[in-house]
Amino acid sequence: MTIHHVLVVDDSKTELMFLTDVLQKNGMSVRTAEGADETFKRLADAIPDLILMDVVMPGQNGYQLTRSINRTPQYAGIPIILCTSKKLETDRVWGLRQGARDYITKPVNPAELMEKIKALG
Repeated sequence: MTIHHVLVVDDSKTELMFLTDVLQKNGMSVRTAEGADETFKRLADAIPDLILMDVVMPGQNGYQLTRSINRTPQYAGIPIILCTSKKLETDRVWGLRQGARDYITKPVNPAELMEKIKALG
């Protein structure tokens, strides 16, 4: 599966702009959401090929939102890469246990991000 359409979920406008720029420069179309409610609205509009998800967000955090998406039948097949400042191995393991396919820490290295996305395809 080739990744063309990406939903980026982060409460930081700076991170949203940075990740959008990286992805668009690599030929992907990007939509953004700043929290759980907005994420489910975006998913209802169109199913992306990939979700890049922050962990530390107000309201539902990225772990909870990943779990919610994976438990919703029509969205369960969407791969999620957690993209977070949480650098501990236990954080990574917990994220993967919630259903994320991969985990990348901030500051994001664009080449590393693209390799992880390519590995899903």
